[in-house]
Amino acid sequence: MLSQHIELIESIGLDLFYASLFFFIGMAIHDVLKQGNVPKFGRYIVWLVLFLGCAGFVAKGLIQISWEGSGIG
Repeated sequence: MLSQHIELIESIGLDLFYASLFFFIGMAIHDVLKQGNVPKFGRYIVWLVLFLGCAGFVAKGLIQISWEGSGIG
Protein backbone atom coordinates (compact mmCIF):
# COMPACT_ATOMS: atom_id res chain seq x y z
CA MET A 1 0.00 0.00 0.00
CA LEU A 2 2.71 2.47 0.96
CA SER A 3 4.86 1.71 -2.08
CA GLN A 4 1.95 2.55 -4.36
CA HIS A 5 1.57 6.05 -2.93
CA ILE A 6 5.21 6.93 -2.31
CA GLU A 7 5.25 9.61 -5.03
CA LEU A 8 2.22 11.34 -3.52
CA ILE A 9 3.75 11.21 -0.03
CA GLU A 10 7.01 12.68 -1.35
CA SER A 11 5.16 15.47 -3.15
CA ILE A 12 3.15 16.40 -0.05
CA GLY A 13 6.27 16.27 2.11
CA LEU A 14 8.16 18.54 -0.27
CA ASP A 15 5.29 21.05 -0.33
CA LEU A 16 5.14 21.06 3.47
CA PHE A 17 8.90 21.56 3.60
CA TYR A 18 8.70 24.58 1.30
CA ALA A 19 5.78 26.02 3.28
CA SER A 20 7.74 25.71 6.51
CA LEU A 21 10.81 27.21 4.83
CA PHE A 22 8.79 30.26 3.72
CA PHE A 23 7.39 30.57 7.25
CA PHE A 24 10.83 30.53 8.88
CA ILE A 25 12.22 32.97 6.31
CA GLY A 26 9.30 35.27 7.10
CA MET A 27 9.96 35.03 10.83
CA ALA A 28 13.67 35.79 10.31
CA ILE A 29 12.88 38.78 8.09
CA HIS A 30 10.36 40.05 10.64
CA ASP A 31 12.99 39.86 13.37
CA VAL A 32 15.64 41.62 11.27
CA LEU A 33 13.22 44.40 10.27
CA LYS A 34 12.12 44.88 13.87
CA GLN A 35 15.64 45.06 15.29
CA GLY A 36 16.97 47.20 12.43
CA ASN A 37 14.38 49.98 12.81
CA VAL A 38 13.59 49.83 9.08
CA PRO A 39 11.20 52.54 7.82
CA LYS A 40 7.64 51.55 6.98
CA PHE A 41 8.12 51.87 3.20
CA GLY A 42 11.14 49.55 3.30
CA ARG A 43 9.16 46.99 5.30
CA TYR A 44 6.40 47.04 2.70
CA ILE A 45 8.90 46.46 -0.09
CA VAL A 46 10.52 43.54 1.74
CA TRP A 47 7.17 41.89 2.48
CA LEU A 48 6.02 42.45 -1.12
CA VAL A 49 9.10 40.68 -2.46
CA LEU A 50 8.62 37.81 -0.02
CA PHE A 51 4.93 37.52 -0.96
CA LEU A 52 5.71 37.53 -4.69
CA GLY A 53 8.24 34.73 -4.20
CA CYS A 54 5.68 32.69 -2.31
CA ALA A 55 2.98 33.46 -4.89
CA GLY A 56 5.33 32.33 -7.66
CA PHE A 57 5.87 29.03 -5.88
CA VAL A 58 2.11 28.53 -5.49
CA ALA A 59 1.51 29.43 -9.15
CA LYS A 60 4.16 26.93 -10.22
CA GLY A 61 2.44 24.23 -8.22
CA LEU A 62 -0.97 25.03 -9.69
CA ILE A 63 0.42 25.05 -13.24
CA GLN A 64 2.15 21.74 -12.59
CA ILE A 65 -1.07 20.17 -11.29
CA SER A 66 -2.99 21.53 -14.27
CA TRP A 67 -0.49 20.20 -16.79
CA GLU A 68 -0.25 16.80 -15.15
CA GLY A 69 -4.05 16.57 -15.08
CA SER A 70 -4.30 17.27 -18.79
CA GLY A 71 -1.52 14.85 -19.70
CA ILE A 72 1.04 17.42 -20.88
CA GLY A 73 3.73 16.81 -18.27
